[in-house]
Amino acid sequence: QLQLVVSGGNLVQPGGSLRLSCAASGFTSPYYAIGWFRQAPGKEREGVSCMWYSNSRTNYTDSVKGRFTISRGNAKNTVYLQMNSLKPEDTAVYYCAARDGDYSSSSYLPCALGASRYDSWGQGTQVTVSS
Repeated sequence: QLQLVVSGGNLVQPGGSLRLSCAASGFTSPYYAIGWFRQAPGKEREGVSCMWYSNSRTNYTDSVKGRFTISRGNAKNTVYLQMNSLKPEDTAVYYCAARDGDYSSSSYLPCALGASRYDSWGQGTQVTVSS
């Protein structure tokens, strides 16, 4: 069974940085994507970034481009979300999620930022950006 464990949320001042971690286990295929999502109070869940784990191809929503970086960790099946230049509007509960893919999708298509495309979800972690 696929399991995702999220950590790293915290309170940070505007302009600060945080790194979120997502440790995944239970994959049966090497062609999967990990996505980072966030949900602020009263808003829909939003895709922030994603990565095809097999080849590290990434995708970002426009509002975080140049500020957030998704990357693979040294530990197997670990993915990070490095968040720099944080803004108050980045405040949300952040989740990681996973979805299966295949060689063709992972090689030629961008990983999806739509939450409905993901099957397995980790618990959320609160990120609060405030002075």
